[in-house]
Amino acid sequence: MTQSVVVQVGQCGNQVGCRFWDLALREHAHVNKRGLYDEALNSFFRNVDSRKSDGAAFAVGGRIQHLKARAVLVDMEEGVVNQILQGPLREVFDSTQLLTDVSGSGNNWAVGNMTYGSAYREKIVDKLRKAAEQCDCLQCFFLIHSMGGGTGSGLGTRVLSLLEEEFPEVCRVVTSIYPSGEDDVITSPYNSVLAMNKLTEHADCVLLVENQSLVDIVNKIKVMSHGTKPGLNIKRNSAVTSGQEGLSGAEKPFDAMNNIVANLLLNITSSARFEGSLNMDLNEIAMNLVPFPRLHYLVPSLTPLYTLADINVPTRRLDQMFSDAFSKDHQLIQADPKHSLYLACALMVRGNVQVSDVRRNIERLRPSLPFVSWNQEGWKTSLCSVPPVGHSHSLLALANNTCVKPTFMELRERFTKLYRKKAHLHHYLHVEGMEQSFFSEAIASLNSLIEEYHHLDATKARLTPDAPRLSIAR
Repeated sequence: MTQSVVVQVGQCGNQVGCRFWDLALREHAHVNKRGLYDEALNSFFRNVDSRKSDGAAFAVGGRIQHLKARAVLVDMEEGVVNQILQGPLREVFDSTQLLTDVSGSGNNWAVGNMTYGSAYREKIVDKLRKAAEQCDCLQCFFLIHSMGGGTGSGLGTRVLSLLEEEFPEVCRVVTSIYPSGEDDVITSPYNSVLAMNKLTEHADCVLLVENQSLVDIVNKIKVMSHGTKPGLNIKRNSAVTSGQEGLSGAEKPFDAMNNIVANLLLNITSSARFEGSLNMDLNEIAMNLVPFPRLHYLVPSLTPLYTLADINVPTRRLDQMFSDAFSKDHQLIQADPKHSLYLACALMVRGNVQVSDVRRNIERLRPSLPFVSWNQEGWKTSLCSVPPVGHSHSLLALANNTCVKPTFMELRERFTKLYRKKAHLHHYLHVEGMEQSFFSEAIASLNSLIEEYHHLDATKARLTPDAPRLSIAR
């Protein structure tokens, strides 16, 4: 059995990560009624009960006695990590796998990457090595961070480069939360573009998530929950509300947004955590969805959205679920893939769904999904038999699609507006080790990335209407 390690960096990364561990424990408790330490738990948790090598007691919402998350928590402020250590999940995290400071990175990529990255390099490497040594067969590192702040963008990408340096053969999957255009951090365009340069260079694949899309999804769920139809209500402690399970204190506006990202991670790791008729190894994501090393930015889409909310509505028809997965309303970035070009696509299905159902829906949707001519069979499927708690089935679609180009172009425009005026540049250039050439290199890398997507888009007009039939990669 393979194991994976989750690396949480910065405030956002740790909040999302904490919610992931909370929901993962709930899923395992629902399936593993006796609380035995089995292979499913071993994938993301280790058993520290020296009295029992074959079992461990675990509970959801209470003290977790014998399980430790395969996680490394890093933040240059103490607040979020201290909240986690005071909450119900405090026993899940190994105190030796936490690293905090007190002053924060001041929304400055250079402080996170250069100052803290250099000061804590050895400690970070030591914690990563320890987490890896506790795995029998390490398959993947999941890095969770945001792009707009200083620690998530700066130190997060420094940790990513250390992962490549120390574990070059281990897959690096990054979940990156991109700021909205109205972000209250004025320097977020700088931080995001500087971070993207490192993501393009060091990540195997990046799950791209936009804050604005998360806001839109949360608003849709609120509309459903306050609808006039009977039964449309969100239960307390549902997946869309934190229920104060992972963090102490009152519900915050961004908690529901973080929970959506945690649900994305639940779905993408389901094959590693549970059995299925057609499970997919995590390293197969990059292997099958990334035909060009630099073009590894994937667009996630979750369906049904009700999975996030435990809303009491009739189960969506299976065919409708597949249709929704290719709708812009269910994506975690603001883009329309149907008007752009697919390089590859993965369908990660949970529940009692047959391969024939997947194949039939792919054939049904094929005419509306433009694929590159040289990869008409660019589908990868995963069937996990364990559905989300309280639901019959769910679907996560991961698309390598040129629709990410407008997102990158908008980020470039916001960067350029600041950089033309040299606004706030001195805050970065005063940091030891930071040079202005870092900015020019980062924007050049982003320009090159946009151009590569543009060239692929140009081939869409030459696609023939009678393309070969699609088949499913096994």
